[in-house]
Amino acid sequence: MVSSQSNLSFDNTEVAFKSKSNAALRKASWLFKSFDYPITLSWGPTLAKIAVGLGFKFVIKSTIFEQFCGGETISECNHTIQRLSDSGIGTILDYSVEGAEIESVFDETAKEIIDTIEKAKGNSSIPFSVFKVTGIVESALLEKKSAGLNLSDDENKRWLRGEARFFEICQAAFDCQVRLFVDAEESWIQEAIDRLAEIAMNKYNQNQAIIYNTLQMYRHDRLAYLKSQIENSTGYLGFKLVRGAYMEKERKRALEKGYKDPIQPNKQASDNDYDQAVIVCLQNIERISICIGTHNELSSMKAVELMKNYGIPNNDERVFFSQLLGMSDHISFNLSHHGYNVAKYVPYGPVSAVIPYLTRRAQENSGMAGQMGRELGLITKELQRRKQSKS
Repeated sequence: MVSSQSNLSFDNTEVAFKSKSNAALRKASWLFKSFDYPITLSWGPTLAKIAVGLGFKFVIKSTIFEQFCGGETISECNHTIQRLSDSGIGTILDYSVEGAEIESVFDETAKEIIDTIEKAKGNSSIPFSVFKVTGIVESALLEKKSAGLNLSDDENKRWLRGEARFFEICQAAFDCQVRLFVDAEESWIQEAIDRLAEIAMNKYNQNQAIIYNTLQMYRHDRLAYLKSQIENSTGYLGFKLVRGAYMEKERKRALEKGYKDPIQPNKQASDNDYDQAVIVCLQNIERISICIGTHNELSSMKAVELMKNYGIPNNDERVFFSQLLGMSDHISFNLSHHGYNVAKYVPYGPVSAVIPYLTRRAQENSGMAGQMGRELGLITKELQRRKQSKS
């Protein structure tokens, strides 16, 4: 694990799991171990849907859903919000329903996002709201707009409705003074999302960063994009920096359609650009607000050292760290314990509707050499520490 001269250590499992009982840790251990079986990853999503359909939703809700989601509704998330707040960690309510692309569902989703903004208004325990543009606008329209293609009259009408939803959400964030993340998505629709985010930042970031665009640094062009945004703007900007979530899909599509792969040549290049993006933002802290969204210990510690070098206080509201609920608690809770601003993404929604999200969490936690091995090792270490402290 990584530690610094400031005695911040991601090895401290006592701090990381202070809010978890022994029973909760043992359940999490069992869950992470189950991700190492290929059959679980292959058949898990189908079996989960069948279980819900047969009335066994409680099986899913009391296991993988409980690990990675806050509840089925905003009110069901209150317990998670309070538990995190007790440890000085904020909540980012993330309505994680995916897939349906019809106008009525887009309207419902926009309303739900605005509800999360209103929940966050004046609530220090919920420092941000977030949404995906594909939750309120058709993917096909975003793809056409990104490619610079003309829309038909009917498509243009649907685009204008989606655009109106986007700015209604941003206006609500501005009115409530709640910082809002516009999530990043696939490269072939991202340009249209970037344009919407840029317009919103220009309009609503009048005195501080309210609207944040998200940059996936596993793309080789994002560092240049970040620099150009800073150079060509005189106002306040907000950026959430992540490594990204669509790499396999991106590479497959680039190969099939014969265009240049948008993904970095290797992990080291992605890591380098990520850390450089943090440097660029912190060097421009007077008008750039940043959320360092990473499960990478080295990047987290480098950011901590950079803040110290640039004289940025641990609790400067322009700098946040963020991780997903149910993962990397050793980073989140130890950063918070040392006075840094931290917020956990807390997905929520009906169990059946968040199965695609839960599937991605299971997939990225598979394999003893990766995330799963790290999480299991930390849980095992803490259970052993507690056992020894009693003896």
